[in-house]
Amino acid sequence: MRFADADPLNRTRFPIDEWALVETEFGMADMGRTETLFAVGNGYLGLRGNVEESRDGHMHGTFLNGFHETWPIRHAEEAFGFARVGQTIVNAPDAKVIRLYVDDEPLVLTRAEILAYERRLDFRLGSLSRSIEWRTPSGKRVLITSRRMVSFTDRHIAVVDYEVELLDADAAVTISSQILNRQDGRDEYRSGVQEPPGAFDPRKAELFIERVLQPRVKRAVDSRYMLGYECTNSGMTIAIGAEHSIETENEFTESGTIGDDLAKHTYRVHAKQGKPIRVTKLISYHTARMVPARELVDRTDRTLDRAAELGVAEIFAQQRSWLDDYWARSDVELEGHPALQQAIRWNLFQLAQATARTDGDGVAAKGVSGSGYGGHYFWDSEIYVMPFLSYTAPIVARNVLRFRQRMLDAARARALELNQLGALFPWRTINGQESSAYYAAGTAQYHIDADIAYALGQYVAATGDEDFLARGAIDILVETARMWEDLGFWRSGVDDVFHIHGVTGPDEYTTVVNDNLYTNVMARANLAAAASAVDSLQVNDPIAYHKLVERLGVTPAEVSTWRRAAAHLHIPYDEQLGIHPQDSAFLQKELWDLENTPEDRRPLLLHYHPLVIYRFQVLKQADVVLALYLQGDRFSADAKRANFEYYDPLTTGDSTLSAIVQSIIAAEVGYHELALRYFRSALFVDLADLHQNAADGVHVASTGGVWSALVAGFGGFRDHGGVFTFDPRLPDEWRRLVFRLTLRGTRIRVALEAESITFAVEAGDEARVRVRGTEVVVTAGTDVTVPLDGQGPRLYGAPTMRDVAGSRRADGSLLTASIPTLSLDVDEEEAPIPVD
Repeated sequence: MRFADADPLNRTRFPIDEWALVETEFGMADMGRTETLFAVGNGYLGLRGNVEESRDGHMHGTFLNGFHETWPIRHAEEAFGFARVGQTIVNAPDAKVIRLYVDDEPLVLTRAEILAYERRLDFRLGSLSRSIEWRTPSGKRVLITSRRMVSFTDRHIAVVDYEVELLDADAAVTISSQILNRQDGRDEYRSGVQEPPGAFDPRKAELFIERVLQPRVKRAVDSRYMLGYECTNSGMTIAIGAEHSIETENEFTESGTIGDDLAKHTYRVHAKQGKPIRVTKLISYHTARMVPARELVDRTDRTLDRAAELGVAEIFAQQRSWLDDYWARSDVELEGHPALQQAIRWNLFQLAQATARTDGDGVAAKGVSGSGYGGHYFWDSEIYVMPFLSYTAPIVARNVLRFRQRMLDAARARALELNQLGALFPWRTINGQESSAYYAAGTAQYHIDADIAYALGQYVAATGDEDFLARGAIDILVETARMWEDLGFWRSGVDDVFHIHGVTGPDEYTTVVNDNLYTNVMARANLAAAASAVDSLQVNDPIAYHKLVERLGVTPAEVSTWRRAAAHLHIPYDEQLGIHPQDSAFLQKELWDLENTPEDRRPLLLHYHPLVIYRFQVLKQADVVLALYLQGDRFSADAKRANFEYYDPLTTGDSTLSAIVQSIIAAEVGYHELALRYFRSALFVDLADLHQNAADGVHVASTGGVWSALVAGFGGFRDHGGVFTFDPRLPDEWRRLVFRLTLRGTRIRVALEAESITFAVEAGDEARVRVRGTEVVVTAGTDVTVPLDGQGPRLYGAPTMRDVAGSRRADGSLLTASIPTLSLDVDEEEAPIPVD
């Protein structure tokens, strides 16, 4: 696990500001990281934090949710049912480009003499601003200030303001504003990933080797330019438009050109000292399936008309108003820790930028901040992002679930292809088709069905939106339950237990196993939820029930089979060790000695063949421990502690999803200091680039997990069975933690201190919760404070490999730990753990 220091950022370069991420020095060595950290987006459109002027950069990125190209997946050895169609997000034509020339000398930040520099991503304004003082090669001082934003109120609009002022001399100034499709220069486009020759990293997007965007439309009218394209294989279309205006007291001329891959509007200014030049660029993007590019260009034209009528000042004012409401619903306040507060708000702001205007699309693993993971949607959104949305932004949560609902037909087809009834959602996808070429760690993760069902159930419990189920979302529960009942089997006459074989759990270092604990526990919940939902619909909405029966052919007998399978689903347990085995064979493997594995051999997936990893007890991320959190009401306190203490030393944390869950369960079972260490690792995973891949985009699931770690981990919030409970675990060094939850239409503020927890209604009428078994009713206008007798059990240190090695399995054999053979100089004192 990559633990973060208490404050891992260079505070000279990144000073603390609780409401902004500020950079005071331009850095070349980590441009990929800062392009991600300073990206702006709204869930539909994302602009990476590239400098406007420079041709240098890690990835000149503009991404639109769901806008992708397809390509045939070629397997070295084919087999029936393998994924056939690859999907990769397209780096769209870049409309944020502005070139600046003073006396025909270009501003290129990587080579320029910069006298002053500040860049600021403001979490309340929703904009990225920058101020630079540049001394030109001839010695003239120039002040350049810029501001950009992507609108939360209109998902198709972005704005760039660019101002130039000569400070100590007159000069000829040229400002060239462009829409640039970098695929015209494929070397630049290919450099976006910058994958070293021979390097392997499955987290990166695929490189296109042929032209993707085919020109279809180009249009220029006065200072407005529009380009339209169609993807070569997927047939998706895109239109980009930009409208320009200038404000200055200086004399100027303007001109423009347009081609298939470059539209350019140029201002030539006779600039006088002290007289600023401001160029404003209104930008619009539209994408679609099955819509001609010319129609999208017309839409873009109308969007730019609306933006011009609103005016830039009003667009920014609406942005501020939207964010005021967002922070009122979503803010988490931590008193006395400004560095952590800044990082918390950066993570929460990223959630807004990844989800706010998805408007029926999914939430990609990197949102719209980069090309990592090819722009695919995974289970991440349901397990790590949806809790935040369900309790702070229910409308967005509903839209994310509607996206999965629209995928049902494709999921049914995929299940049929794999000889299953019901529906099997793709492990990774953009268009609904399975795009995971490695089935062992992809398609075999059937648990995605249960994850989606879990998110749906959580949303309905949080909001009370039973109508969403009645209007068709219940189909998700029915079809996933059918898949589980068909996938599993009964060992009648042997143990009369329902088993699920040949699946992979969340831990991708152990694949295609029998009776994976996480999968079985979540499938049990899925089957039970489907049966309960159908029964409830029959009683409470007979008309909707009859429509369901007509639509899907559900029968009472079928519902009974789900309920029976759930009741008898095998939940592995080892009496000798007192833990739940991750799967039926997991405990028979040798232990991987993580404590003595060199850091330069991490993550394991980049340094060891999968077969080597699969032979050991070693975890990429929390698996059983995640089940302890999501289905916590099904495990005793003793079982949670025993399982955490066994699996924590075996968990590499090679996935950014792991630290979050480990923090939550560490807090619950009593390892408070360890919980805080895991939390810091999740909090700074991108800000400090702890996994060395922040350049590929924000780890959106981790940002959602940060919220869960605060609210569920330290706040102790749980929602099992639709009952909202609190059992807090405030760290000793924290004085006060405040967060908001919207419970069935009522927003409450929760203020946690060492000796009390206080509830207040901020919007709505009433909310009912339980605090350590005591029911609390919170009504508008009356705060309720509940005394706390401490912060739960307290354990010190952390579980270690030595706590695991030397234990005996049920058959009496010893658990031993070692590392696969490496050329290492190992001191005797640091040798692998002895077996006796």
